[in-house]
Amino acid sequence: MCPPPKNSRLVYSTDQGRIKTNESDNQPQAPSDGIIRIARETKGRKGKGVSLITGIAPSQIKDTAKQLKQALGVGGAVKDGVIEIQSDNRTKLKQLLEAQGHKVKIAGG
Repeated sequence: MCPPPKNSRLVYSTDQGRIKTNESDNQPQAPSDGIIRIARETKGRKGKGVSLITGIAPSQIKDTAKQLKQALGVGGAVKDGVIEIQSDNRTKLKQLLEAQGHKVKIAGG
């Protein structure tokens, strides 16, 4: 039997049984440039805008999300290494993150 192609996501094989995956492959990776990006998204949210914050280290992401939500008095969530803040106020988010010593860019239009 020939081996599966490199881009295959094989999870079970009749020859080998269940194929184990590396835990490190499932972890979202922060961009390597060290810049935090704040984007606005409304798609799939019935017109309600949210701010998406990417580029924060996985070890700091939950604490940072909590601080931002408390500072703005809004809700939000952490999904797949991205902070979703239920607010369109990207300039305020940028100010808060820069006060923590991060390099921040507002992404999108």
